[in-house]
Amino acid sequence: MLSVITRFALLIFLAFIAASLALANLGPFSAIAAAICVLAIPLIYSYVNLARLRKYTVADAVETMPLPSGYWEEIFFRLQRLVRNLKQQILSIEKQHDRFIEAFQASPNGIVMLDDQDQIEWCNAIAEHFFGLNFKRDALQRINFLIRRPEFVQYLYKRQFEEPLLLERMGRGANLSLMLQAFPFGDKRHLLLVQDVTDLQKADAMRRDFVANVSHEMRTPITVLMGFLETMQSLDLDKAQQSQYFEMMMSQAQRMKSLVEDLLTLANLESNTLPAPMQVVNIPTLMALLKNDAEALSQGHHAFNFEVSSPCNLMGEEREILSAFGNLVSNAIRYSPDIGSITANWHLNEIGEGEFSVTDTGPGIASEHLSRLTERFYRVDRSRSRDTGGTGLGLAIVKHIANRHQAQLIIESTPGKGSTFTLRFPKERVVA
Repeated sequence: MLSVITRFALLIFLAFIAASLALANLGPFSAIAAAICVLAIPLIYSYVNLARLRKYTVADAVETMPLPSGYWEEIFFRLQRLVRNLKQQILSIEKQHDRFIEAFQASPNGIVMLDDQDQIEWCNAIAEHFFGLNFKRDALQRINFLIRRPEFVQYLYKRQFEEPLLLERMGRGANLSLMLQAFPFGDKRHLLLVQDVTDLQKADAMRRDFVANVSHEMRTPITVLMGFLETMQSLDLDKAQQSQYFEMMMSQAQRMKSLVEDLLTLANLESNTLPAPMQVVNIPTLMALLKNDAEALSQGHHAFNFEVSSPCNLMGEEREILSAFGNLVSNAIRYSPDIGSITANWHLNEIGEGEFSVTDTGPGIASEHLSRLTERFYRVDRSRSRDTGGTGLGLAIVKHIANRHQAQLIIESTPGKGSTFTLRFPKERVVA
């Protein structure tokens, strides 16, 4: 390839030769015209190539432009290669950008990017859901104009982002608890990370309630025991009084023992999330055990009717099934008045599901209490439950055992007439 200086020198030489020949044959004006024509040819050629370059540039198709000949071939070739490389780099950057956006969108946390003026540069769909934002509508809006919670505005104003901020009662249903924290990046920009901690807050509240309830349940029998012990230490009692006090202390100790046992049972059930094993549970034998335990607990104050209406047995964990059935029967005894009747029945329903139901003639339960009966320590009548020795954990245990056996606990009650508690097992757990 010839250099620019060589090409220019060659062009001048050709113009000189053409002017000399025209001067010798046609005169000086012809010589000037000949020199101008020689010099104009590459100028016209360059103009044509520039016009072509403009045309393909406007159409964004420089890389597909046909290559001319001569000096412009090298220029167009290098330009095409440069444009092609730039487009590949841009495409690679766009793909990487799209991957980052997809990753941010897939995040379970809300992400909001703020500029140096706290204006929204970008946010993912989770953040839109948390705060009721719309990125297309709210882009470049100051976030404190859109989220007007005083604690959040103060958090942005103080610029002390070392600690997170908890916002409660957020969202359209005002039922979300959000933990957010701003992280500086770039040129005075901030990344706002938002996490839904609603379940954690609920679990923490349940833990506090659980500790408070256990403490409350334990305090009464411990107080009674300590009172009797102090009385026996400070007074000279006869044997009849001592026996009476010992019997009362034993009753309170037995109550604490039952509470601890139920707590351990509930803890084991909550820690074991696997389905119960498929072991055959002999229903007639189980019903006989339940009847003996019920009669011992009732001490002749109730009439019982234990029925096995189906010859089918149940597949599950026998110890857990006995505990669930026993809790339902013992609850019926505790909450039914003397001379009341209690019916326990095992049968198959019309679609082949196994059902164990316990029906009592007790005072019944108002409808507003039914949805909360399986909560730990929830009682409709606290005083009566304590008088009859209940721990407040029986139905919570039944619910967890039912979940382990893919069963449903169904509660039906009419105030003044009685209640029916039914455990409904799927057909897969019923065997002939």
